[in-house]
Amino acid sequence: MVTRLRRLVALIAPVVVGIVVFTAARLALLPGLGYWDTAEYQAVGPLLGTAHPTGFPTWVILAWLASIVLQPFGDPAFRMNLFAAICVGVAAGTTVVLARMLTKSTALGILAGLGLGLTPAVWAIGTHAETHGLHLALVTILLCLLVGWEDRARDPAPARQDAADRWLIAAAFVFALSIGNHSLTLLLAPPVALFVFAVEPRILRRRGLIARCAAVLAVTVVVLYLELPLRASAPLTYGRPDTLEGFLYVVLATQFQGSVVDPFGDLGGKLLTLGVRATGQFGPLTPLIPLAFVATIVRRPRYALLTGSAAAITWFFAASYVNADIGRYYLVPWLIAWTWLALLGAFIATVIANAITRSRDLLAEQPSRRYGQAASVVALAFAVLLIAPTLAVVPARYRIVNESRDRSAAHWVDRALLSMAPDALIVSWWSHSTPLWYAQRVEGRRPDLTIVDDRTILDEGLGDIYTVIESNLGVRPVYVIRDDVDQIAELARRYELEYIDGNSARSLTRVIGLRGDGQ
Repeated sequence: MVTRLRRLVALIAPVVVGIVVFTAARLALLPGLGYWDTAEYQAVGPLLGTAHPTGFPTWVILAWLASIVLQPFGDPAFRMNLFAAICVGVAAGTTVVLARMLTKSTALGILAGLGLGLTPAVWAIGTHAETHGLHLALVTILLCLLVGWEDRARDPAPARQDAADRWLIAAAFVFALSIGNHSLTLLLAPPVALFVFAVEPRILRRRGLIARCAAVLAVTVVVLYLELPLRASAPLTYGRPDTLEGFLYVVLATQFQGSVVDPFGDLGGKLLTLGVRATGQFGPLTPLIPLAFVATIVRRPRYALLTGSAAAITWFFAASYVNADIGRYYLVPWLIAWTWLALLGAFIATVIANAITRSRDLLAEQPSRRYGQAASVVALAFAVLLIAPTLAVVPARYRIVNESRDRSAAHWVDRALLSMAPDALIVSWWSHSTPLWYAQRVEGRRPDLTIVDDRTILDEGLGDIYTVIESNLGVRPVYVIRDDVDQIAELARRYELEYIDGNSARSLTRVIGLRGDGQ
């Protein structure tokens, strides 16, 4: 009966944790349209288009499917937000499985899953349309498959070897899906290679297995990235992925080359910043993370090699990358840290259980059968102790990540569309272009408007914003929204402006005419 109950708990624990984390994200969920990349994802997913580099085809395809399946739950923007919450829930539930595989303890698995899902950066990423929630889920699944492969690969039985091979092939497939979702996955390639060689030093002799893994990886990546040229005529497509030059521009993220700045400079300062970031996510548990890594080396040395190198490479890259909201780039290290903490719990449980059973053996002068019970009790106590600080600050974290009342983007779009004259042209920038594209191309509002973004100007060879404005003045109404301080000043110097939504061209502004030309 006890064994059956444990199996039932082990079976439902990942589901329960996933639901709890999804519910937390749902309570804080953005209710609709957002700005910036959020609005782009909210449009690209339902339209099955192409997002900004690297295109994110895995996310786009899955988000498109989600937009169909989740239709009863709200408008397309909300469905994309809901998809992000689902991804974070899947990541948390899968972390329970991963930590249990590593520690053989469901309690420590629950600790890792809940801890990850309620970590501020992870919780926040599940509150609005994003690719990083799916990235976290796929990496968690990848780690599960690699650990499962390790547990089976060292068994000499032929049947177990065949089963192990299937786990590694599945890992290659998930790795490919993850590449198609986010290029951060490429940082995991060296750690995965080190792990594979550590588990199976003679892997190069198994050419058949290598060929199957390589074929699955290559075919999956190619099929995923075919989405870009095949859907190049979608209502929202970044760049020109139907040409070879345009395809490579998006896939290779040429736009962001040069964003890694001085990678070897001020390493001490970068380590200090990492400590500050970790403290913001883990609070009083932060000092335990190095100890947890040592415990991981002792209990699962190959997993320590995999995750230690992965965390180090990701930190090294993120600490030097200057063109993104960098907090999102640390999601995988935070996942890894929670699994280390679970392994620390398993290590402590083993030490204490050994001490308890040895003392009982001496008193009873007979072998003890209670080692497993003692280890389980200690693991449970450690899990409760470690999750307590996180649970204690849940209300405060919720207030920080909560976007459930943020309707600013939707309200702004409504005002902007009502304010602009018929057949108008608006020279916008990314933050405001994306919600306007969503309103026009997903919702079908104001098809008479022409929305010109910096991306449009580049793709269509239109020159610069001043060329676009002046070629349309006197022909149709012209509006601008800009963010660059120099451009805002130049617009005020060059043109007569009517400020509609604010007192500078940072907000919606109509261009009346050139200064001094009699208009």
